[in-house]
Amino acid sequence: MKKIIVLCLVTIFGLGIANAQEPKKAVKKSVVTEFVTDIDCAGCAKKVTNTIPYEKGVKDVKVDVETKTVTVTYDPAKTNNETLVKAFAKIKIKAEPKAQK
Repeated sequence: MKKIIVLCLVTIFGLGIANAQEPKKAVKKSVVTEFVTDIDCAGCAKKVTNTIPYEKGVKDVKVDVETKTVTVTYDPAKTNNETLVKAFAKIKIKAEPKAQK
């Protein structure tokens, strides 16, 4: 019985050390890009919000019909501006990244 208890304690102690030595995962970075588009109605906005969030790497999409802009937050390791412009083109919306200041 003592051997079983000692074996359990050694196992638990060993697992604790192994977990403590694991390096922490790198924090994933996000890129926020504002696209100037040709959207002009709520229907276009709905098309964007129903399509673009499902592109690989996209984390968030905000549409502003009044200013005709779409703000996309995405993981740069999985997608880029060119891929997103092509995704907009698939739903027949012209978009280009707004110039950074």
